[in-house]
Amino acid sequence: MSLVIRQDRDGCATLTLNRPDKLNALNVQLFEELHAHVDALAGEHDSIGAVVLRGAGKCFSAGHDLADIAGEGGPMNESETIRHLSELPQVVIAAVHGHCYTGALELALGADLIVAADSAKFADTHARWAVTPIWGMSQRLPRRVGLSKAREMSFTGRTYGAAEAEAMHLVNFRTSDELFDAEVQKLTREILANSWFTHAANKRLLRETDGMSIADGLRHEVEHTAGTGPDMQRRIAAFLKKA
Repeated sequence: MSLVIRQDRDGCATLTLNRPDKLNALNVQLFEELHAHVDALAGEHDSIGAVVLRGAGKCFSAGHDLADIAGEGGPMNESETIRHLSELPQVVIAAVHGHCYTGALELALGADLIVAADSAKFADTHARWAVTPIWGMSQRLPRRVGLSKAREMSFTGRTYGAAEAEAMHLVNFRTSDELFDAEVQKLTREILANSWFTHAANKRLLRETDGMSIADGLRHEVEHTAGTGPDMQRRIAAFLKKA
């Protein structure tokens, strides 16, 4: 059985974590399959403009499989998989319902955008199990919610509902569970309607200038611009035709 299922539709690739009987707990095999899909998508920018990452069954993922982690002697390649996911040229959306704890949260933080159903619950429980982050939590979480809130999440291990997660900017959009699939599809269509070239260029610029001073960032933006996309003239002509 495939632990990560890929489905393509209208320029969007959906990757579904597929261990529903284990609440999509993350193990080595799942990450190996996810890594293979991510590496394939990196070379498919002409045909795939967005990637949706989601979970099968009751939740996104309950986190790292504790039986799996108990046998590990040190960091694995999971952090590289999440890094590759974050560096895809496509816009990556994590669609979260139900549990999204610890390792699953680190995986979701590798996405560009997080959409949460009202049932979504988020937590960083590293301290509960006497482990420390190696998949990016210490870097990506503060950049998304701020250092103070990241400390709070890390030190308390408490669970945050979707409304709280939206208020702290952990998630970009929140919707009811009934409208969850429709809202994810709507957001994906909005993204795909814009220039995939510009999306990839903007992702690269944001990544490369992260941590720079504004002066250095502005200089980098000018000196390393990707220029205009191959679809610019077509888009302008279509706009003028409507005017």
